[in-house]
Amino acid sequence: MIPTKEEWYRALADRHGEAFQKRAEHTTVAICGLGGLGSNISICLARAGVGKLILIDFDRVDISNLHRQQYKASQLGLPKTEALAANLKEIAPYIELELHTIRITEDNIGELLTDADLICEAFDNPECKAMLVNAVLEKFPEKYLLSGSGMAGMDSVNRIQTRRVTKRFYLCGDGVSDVKECGTLVSSRVMTCAAHEAHMVIRILAGEPEP
Repeated sequence: MIPTKEEWYRALADRHGEAFQKRAEHTTVAICGLGGLGSNISICLARAGVGKLILIDFDRVDISNLHRQQYKASQLGLPKTEALAANLKEIAPYIELELHTIRITEDNIGELLTDADLICEAFDNPECKAMLVNAVLEKFPEKYLLSGSGMAGMDSVNRIQTRRVTKRFYLCGDGVSDVKECGTLVSSRVMTCAAHEAHMVIRILAGEPEP
């Protein structure tokens, strides 16, 4: 039985506090890339009661995604935006979702991200990461930006950290490991990095950013 919207909100407010929940409910977060990082970030934020997520990815669910991304075998072949939206609605039935099944480029980034309060970079391609980060810092200096760098391999998850790069830009990861060098991406380490990004969003909403 699905709870009413009022019951859903009250359960979250009782757990997180009224002030935080009101702020989260009126916050929009853009998730750029819905792979291992982005799909896990999205689920964390949905569970935290963030009111709206902008989901952006051009790709489809592939069997190679299932070991670390938040999709099901029954969703193979579906656009990641649509598959993740369905999963999020099962978790948080009253969340608002805006889907863009499209590749982010320098030409459309302004239009796609203008309504977001915070932006999570979750690409697996270094060139795309750099493009997004540079574009956001240039076009939207007033917005918070969370980015991931270094989550590959079997090294300890304790090496994954969050650090503040500028006033509104945070970088999560170990800053070193690269899948091309390590040869592996495992769910536990990718999820740890995703949790760092999601938790930093939550800390910002709670008014407790890193020094």
